[in-house]
Amino acid sequence: MSEMRKVEAIIRPMKLEEVKLALSEAGFVSMTVTEVRGRGLQKGLVQQWRGREYCVDLLPKTKIEVVVPEKDEDQVVDLIRNTAATDNIGDGKIFVMPVLRTIRIRTGEKDEEAL
Repeated sequence: MSEMRKVEAIIRPMKLEEVKLALSEAGFVSMTVTEVRGRGLQKGLVQQWRGREYCVDLLPKTKIEVVVPEKDEDQVVDLIRNTAATDNIGDGKIFVMPVLRTIRIRTGEKDEEAL
């Protein structure tokens, strides 16, 4: 039984379709996508509305979660990074963590068979 990894990427919402397509074309079709809000180095934006300035410090982002065998971890990370990058502050982050067990609810399959 090989180890599995959860690759979690926080990206710009406008990059979701490109990243989803790149992952799918490489054979990684299972994913969870969530709309989230967050901030990092860019610390938000100062905007004006009706003559007043206000700070939007939690910006809309998209979180993609993909569970893959350990051997595919680098490929998935590289695909996401290369596709999501705009070379500007606010492009996001990628986190990789171990997955101890995976169980498909419908069939009871476990680990890699459950992906």
